[in-house]
Amino acid sequence: MPELDVVIVGAGLAGLRSLWSLRRAGFRVQVLEASDEIGGVWNHNRYPGARCDVESYDYSYSFSPELEQEWRWSERYPTQPEILRYINHVADRFDLRRNVTLNTRVSEARYDEGTCQWAVTAEDGRRWTARFLLLCLGQLAAPKLPDYPGQADFAGEVITSAMWPKRPVSFAGKRVGIIGTGSSGMQMTPVIAETAAQVTVFQRTANYSVPAANAPLTDDEDRAVKADYAARRELTRNSPTGLGFVPEGKRALDVPEAERNAAFERNYHRLGFGFALTYADILLDAGANRAASDFLRAKIAERVGDPALAAKVLPTTHGFGTRRPTVDSGYFEALRRPNVELVDIRATPIERFDAQGVVTGGQHRDLDMVIFATGFDAVTGSLLKPLIVGRGGLTLRQKWAQGPVTQLGVATAGFPNMFMVAGPGSPSVLSNVMVSIEEHAEWFTGLFSALRDGGIAEIEAMPEAEAEWTAHVQEKAAQTLYMTADSFYNGGEVAGKPRVFMPYSGGVRAYRRKLIECAERGYAGFTLVAAPATAEVGDGR
Repeated sequence: MPELDVVIVGAGLAGLRSLWSLRRAGFRVQVLEASDEIGGVWNHNRYPGARCDVESYDYSYSFSPELEQEWRWSERYPTQPEILRYINHVADRFDLRRNVTLNTRVSEARYDEGTCQWAVTAEDGRRWTARFLLLCLGQLAAPKLPDYPGQADFAGEVITSAMWPKRPVSFAGKRVGIIGTGSSGMQMTPVIAETAAQVTVFQRTANYSVPAANAPLTDDEDRAVKADYAARRELTRNSPTGLGFVPEGKRALDVPEAERNAAFERNYHRLGFGFALTYADILLDAGANRAASDFLRAKIAERVGDPALAAKVLPTTHGFGTRRPTVDSGYFEALRRPNVELVDIRATPIERFDAQGVVTGGQHRDLDMVIFATGFDAVTGSLLKPLIVGRGGLTLRQKWAQGPVTQLGVATAGFPNMFMVAGPGSPSVLSNVMVSIEEHAEWFTGLFSALRDGGIAEIEAMPEAEAEWTAHVQEKAAQTLYMTADSFYNGGEVAGKPRVFMPYSGGVRAYRRKLIECAERGYAGFTLVAAPATAEVGDGR
């Protein structure tokens, strides 16, 4: 008999939510967390200005009405410290910590075909066995670190935004270089520029950003949401991305330009990330996307002011939303400050580091501190870090050498009894991930309960089912404009990574229907084997 029913790897939002559901259903569960604290991405990304791009009321758990009523969010878009306080409050309120082992980095997970169990080993040699392995490692949890010539020679301080130190970091009087202008780079630049002597922003790819439209939440707003929270939850679950925004029924180019621009203007100042949902075809039709992109480029030029600077920061290589857009709090305005310089490293690449700073385009820039805000090996990076060995000695790295292949984004053939929360092939990074996490946590709890009650020792995705689902994921992506740009959605931002579209772009509501249908059909697309692992009881068809 295995030591545990389920080993969960990762104590972020997904791992804790899964723990709550599975423990409540009577399973013996242990969560293994590499860090010395819970919180996942919100524990590590402590950089100045870190803030969620989903509204606070929606970036929260829905499993407890009491929790919804008692927690008071302070701002429309929550900051990293507030989210981490919320996560810790949930862990304490529901006594989750007793099933979490911290400072435990999983180095290997190996499936035993004879016992239908997973053996999970930490870097220090500690070992656990469980019937099921549930990976809750996060989509943006494997930092992508650059390797410039001479980088190790730099004598100043080096910080990675996704592994920000817990100690106080002072920028006062310092010359700070920020490499990267994704969400983290855009969020931290205005804050750091307030006290640093000089900030040099190194931009590889100009990107679209809309104002966060953040503001303190009033007591009246709080009461209004909590008075009918259930309706709000239902709206998010049935919206395309889990954000609660429903696009207008018209196509963008079917309305007069003045009307279209008026809709863009309203949403630009109110919806933040949801601006992409002004019209349903913005990411489907090149003309509609061009209209949205032109509107945003005009807004960026207006915010920057200086035409020469605007020429550097206006996105021209891709359409709005084909790469992950950002929401910011004064990024473009910060570039106008006298102590801020933007360097286009596509035009003048970083040639090398030395002890004193960085050389770009033959020009040396003295720096006291370098911050790598260079993004992530998204979606699959964290899943491929540990050595995961399935049936016949096959490793997950080998299985996914040409890109991830999954059945419904939850499992992959050759790795029985192993599942992923918000993994590749599910809406994950194209959704409000809290909605996707909760959907998976509840679905896995139902699945494991059904297997337990049915005396099933082993469940495995069918090769033909995962091939069909993976093809469907690619077909849905081909109906959009996502593959017209290199992005972390398709692996295009990591050298050597297979260029395949990884998340499911069919929407959270459509995806949920697929999960429900799979379960109602006896877990179609999976092979189920009864204990002892000899008699096949059905393939779920």
